[in-house]
Amino acid sequence: MAKGEKVEKKAAKEKVVTCTDKNCPFHAGLPTRGIVLEGVVASDKMDKTAIVQRSYYVKLKKYDRYRPKKSRIPAHNPPCIGAKTGDTVRIMECRKLSKTVNFVIMEKLQAVGTAR
Repeated sequence: MAKGEKVEKKAAKEKVVTCTDKNCPFHAGLPTRGIVLEGVVASDKMDKTAIVQRSYYVKLKKYDRYRPKKSRIPAHNPPCIGAKTGDTVRIMECRKLSKTVNFVIMEKLQAVGTAR
């Protein structure tokens, strides 16, 4: 067996994710615009959709203090990105994809279990 054949067999064994999603910003040309946010994937139980949770602080004028708040944003999760629960991701605004989804996950900033 030649060395080139081993490389070809190894490449054939590796899983290649092909994106056939019509709402993928990279492979289908979904236009994005406007707001860019970062957050943590709280849930990925829906088909091709993830809930991204953002934590931030709001000032309480009366008490002159800050209180933590969170927002949960449904975002399209293309198969080529495949974000899982716990991943830190960057999302970007796009056209309305469904009744509640108008953001798409652009990239994984930090996967679960990896340190920066």
